[in-house]
Amino acid sequence: MKRLLSIALLALAIFTVGFGSPALAGDAAKGAKLFSANCAACHIGGGNVVVSAKTLKSKALEKYGMNSIEAITTQVTKGKNAMPAFAGRLKPAQIEDVATYVLEQSAKDWKG
Repeated sequence: MKRLLSIALLALAIFTVGFGSPALAGDAAKGAKLFSANCAACHIGGGNVVVSAKTLKSKALEKYGMNSIEAITTQVTKGKNAMPAFAGRLKPAQIEDVATYVLEQSAKDWKG
C-alpha cells in the first residue's frame, strides 16, 4: 500500500511539473521600463506604426508564431525586416524582460 501511494504521488508530481503552466522567465516591471524607452515609439499600446497588421496583440502574436518568450527574444535580438536588432543595445536578460512584459500585456490586450 505504501509503495502504491508513493508511485501515485510521484506520478502526480511528474504530471504537475511536466504539464503545469510555465512561469515567465523575465521581470515584467523591468521590461515595462525597457519597452517604454526602446519599443514604444513603434509599438505604443501594443500596436505597430510600421506594419499595422503585425501588432503585439495576442491574436497577432499567435498568428505570426510570436507568442512565446523564445520567439520574441529572437525577434528583438536579431531583428527582422523593419524591426531593428537590439542585440547591441540590450543585454540578453533585458530582452527577456521585454519579452515577458510583451506577453503579459498581450494577455491583457494591452489594457493595464
